[in-house]
Amino acid sequence: MELVVVHRPRVILRRKGYQIAKRLIDLTLSLLALPFALPVLLICAAAIALDSLGPVFFVQNRVGKGGRRFKLYKFRTMRHNLDTAGHRVFMKAFVNGDMDDKTNGNGVYKPFSDRQVTRVGRILRKTSLDELPQLINVIRGEMSLVGPRPNVPWEVEEYRGWHKERLEVLPGITGLAQINGRSSNTFDKIVRYDIVYIENRSLKMDLKILWETVTSVVAGKGAH
Repeated sequence: MELVVVHRPRVILRRKGYQIAKRLIDLTLSLLALPFALPVLLICAAAIALDSLGPVFFVQNRVGKGGRRFKLYKFRTMRHNLDTAGHRVFMKAFVNGDMDDKTNGNGVYKPFSDRQVTRVGRILRKTSLDELPQLINVIRGEMSLVGPRPNVPWEVEEYRGWHKERLEVLPGITGLAQINGRSSNTFDKIVRYDIVYIENRSLKMDLKILWETVTSVVAGKGAH
């Protein structure tokens, strides 16, 4: 299995009890959610298939804890067979901080145009339902419910040394950065939130982040 070199973080916390409890919460909540999530997953899958050509799921290699690569699952929200060269250039610049105010006019960083997102995809992104298939990644132990969002390998290649501290824990479906600005944050700011989480994480913090994520989605403050 390929690994990405990880620099030793400033603070390493090895709390076995917390790790075991966190894993139990991840599994319990994910398994309890499955009976309710399954009908939603089927409806989303049918809507995607009827709305546009292409696969229902978007599967992509991501870099997780310790630099290990895994396949992340999402619902497809973009049009099929798009040229992703522009997206790669944008994201590399985003990681490096070379954006020159490349936002959509509302202070939101977007590597794609609205025309590239399908009609159903807009709804899935707004409600964050496109992330629902990542429950599979959580059950498999590749992700946690809460943690830094995982990047693709070529984004990780652009990391500076201190960025790599975010690879010391399992990536998450949501995290501290996601409830504090989301797409309006620079990459450096996202990593700083991730480091604050890593160095202060607790079950109380995890549950608070999950609660604030749910209330944000219900209130319609989904991803842009």
